[in-house]
Amino acid sequence: MGTLSATLLATAIALAVVLLALWLVSLRLRDASIVDIWWGPGFAMVTWIAWSLDGGWAERSALLAVLVSAWGIRLGGYLFWRNHGKGEDPRYVAMRRHHGERFAWISLFTVFGLQGVLQWIVSLPVQLGLALPGAAGWTGWDLVGTIGAVAGLTFESVADVQLARFRADPANQGRVMDRGLWAWSRHPNYFGDALTWWGIFCVAAATPAVRWTAFAPALMTFLLLRVSGVALLERNIGERRPEYADYVARTSAFVPWFPRRRTG
Repeated sequence: MGTLSATLLATAIALAVVLLALWLVSLRLRDASIVDIWWGPGFAMVTWIAWSLDGGWAERSALLAVLVSAWGIRLGGYLFWRNHGKGEDPRYVAMRRHHGERFAWISLFTVFGLQGVLQWIVSLPVQLGLALPGAAGWTGWDLVGTIGAVAGLTFESVADVQLARFRADPANQGRVMDRGLWAWSRHPNYFGDALTWWGIFCVAAATPAVRWTAFAPALMTFLLLRVSGVALLERNIGERRPEYADYVARTSAFVPWFPRRRTG
């Protein structure tokens, strides 16, 4: 248990230090959006730290490190490219306007601090999988998890590329993206995100003690569905894009499925 305790403490301290530094930078830039870019790379950092204190089977540890790093670095790079030069995210602009001078301290706890807590909790399966000895050999958990994680990462990446190309065409201004993977799910990128983390959990769960942390990928899925993902984006998109109501009527919200035919 010494390796586990050291891992959990080291990752918590690292997240706290980095997010405090990012908070200070955000005050200088007057842009809290930088915290979003750190979401993915933060998980990669946690994984690298846990790997350095590794107590598990070397091959599985390497697989976990590769999967989490690929997901985290890709997401961070994509968000940096997408957000660069566009100013602060409207969510934080609204918070800044609402809280006024208090926003600086409020953002420390409700934005940066909260993200650190969520990163630490969601990454628990990875931390435990790296810190604790598991099966010294490949198992069905590894196979299912790797397939799920790779499929999710591929799904998410393709969805992001398709959406970026759609938005880059001026002819699509104000239109609803309903092509490619987006014809099967209104949020294929978030579905891929959730699938990736369930896959990572399964790989880590080859270590039996990890299996009680299924709440971690469940929390990630909840966040994508109800907090920062689907629910947030669909709150007022229908007002900005009248076609969206029809898109909702025929397209699955999250899990990809055959489009429904319009009636009448």
